[in-house]
Amino acid sequence: MGFLLSKGMEQNFQKQQEFMLLNARLQLERQLAMQNQMRERQMAMQLAWSREFLKYFGSFFGLATLGLTVGAVKKRKPALLAPVVPLSFILVYQMDAAYGTMLQRMRAEAESIMVSECERLDVPHGMPTFESIEKSRRAKAHLTTLTEK
Repeated sequence: MGFLLSKGMEQNFQKQQEFMLLNARLQLERQLAMQNQMRERQMAMQLAWSREFLKYFGSFFGLATLGLTVGAVKKRKPALLAPVVPLSFILVYQMDAAYGTMLQRMRAEAESIMVSECERLDVPHGMPTFESIEKSRRAKAHLTTLTEK
């Protein structure tokens, strides 16, 4: 009789473990999907910011170039066109960030770094562990209880 009861309990326990494993996997998949959506939204906001900045900077660049060109022609001083050179580099950079292939090149470089220079990505003192987090939490909890007294 005891054998039949324990056999049924073991099967029940096995089913419960499988359910818990499935539930944990589903929760992890949802967290990963949520984190990816948040990452995509942040990247979209950065790209939108670059495009908006480009509109304003492009207008400034056009007006500055026009003004400097008119001043250089009127005063016959070609040196007045010197600021156009660094401003054009900034304009091209912003255009590449907003509409060009900069993100693809950055992604490729990041992948290359992850493959060939992974040691540069190590976290100082290594990855946090449960024990290190608990030790820090307990130390801070101990400090707050001392200050409350």
